[in-house]
Amino acid sequence: MVFLLDSEIIKFPKASLADEDGLLAIGGDLMIDRLLEAYSVGIFPWYSENSPILWYAPPERFVLYPDDIYVSKSMEKIMRSMQFTITFNQVFDQVIESCAEIQRNDQDGTWIVDEMKSAYISLHQDGYANSIEVWENGNLVGGLYGILVGKIFCGESMFSKVSNASKAALIFLAQNFDLELIDCQVYSDHLSLFGAKLISRTDFSRILETQDYVQYGFQKLFRNT
Repeated sequence: MVFLLDSEIIKFPKASLADEDGLLAIGGDLMIDRLLEAYSVGIFPWYSENSPILWYAPPERFVLYPDDIYVSKSMEKIMRSMQFTITFNQVFDQVIESCAEIQRNDQDGTWIVDEMKSAYISLHQDGYANSIEVWENGNLVGGLYGILVGKIFCGESMFSKVSNASKAALIFLAQNFDLELIDCQVYSDHLSLFGAKLISRTDFSRILETQDYVQYGFQKLFRNT
């Protein structure tokens, strides 16, 4: 069943009521309070240009436990080398813009429309949205961004302009922050190679219930601080 959100009330139906494809609700807005409420209960917006805002809660969630991440020998070598410099929360705006612009073989256009970019930049300015940046010779060549819900990083998108840059961003995220889980949302062959796996929506909701998305900050979770 798909619900129509009340623009005046920040409240979502139970995620378990989503249809078989995960679509739960239509409408509402991308104000900070609504987005935080959505992520705290396992719901995220996903829509394209000229579409109303669509809210999803997939029946299965694709997740990566940081301690279980698989890093190939070739990527271990790259991570030890001086090829990339990796930072976080330095150029969030550039990361989300690059994610929107990158061409993807399995995708016609982007879901990161201007309204989405503005909303997540606002979330970043308030400390909830975070980015990982990968640099090569002073140029931004890869990265990812997402929302922090307690110790769960809800990944939104990633990009790579040179080989292995987005892989480096994901490995850095998993190995350098005190995270319990990285939410990859929906299945992808690429992320399955790192050890990501599907869990039920019910199990994901139970994990979210243990989190306090106000308590933790990305900087505080950085292990090298």
